[in-house]
Amino acid sequence: MSLSLNAALITTLVAALVIFATRLFPFALFSKREPPPILRFVEKYIPPMIMAILLIYCLKDVNFAARPFGLPQLIALLVTVASYLWKGNSMVSIFGGTIVFMLLQKL
Repeated sequence: MSLSLNAALITTLVAALVIFATRLFPFALFSKREPPPILRFVEKYIPPMIMAILLIYCLKDVNFAARPFGLPQLIALLVTVASYLWKGNSMVSIFGGTIVFMLLQKL
């Protein structure tokens, strides 16, 4: 099924407005008062938990008992962590680790 140009433009506009509204909502809601303690908890602890889940997901299919023993994944992981600690930039570390992993896969 394909969309006409008008339908695609309307769909894009509606999606953009919904995304804008969901991004604006917390700022509008908490501009005049402090967020509740549960939101402080979420703000503090959810990002590290998500990163831990992504790490487990990325390494779940690695066979550490057979060659190459997960070395490309572990080296790329170390490069990602080291570059983040060095530069403090998530995009640099993600792209750097991905590039290292892709290069190691070719070897």
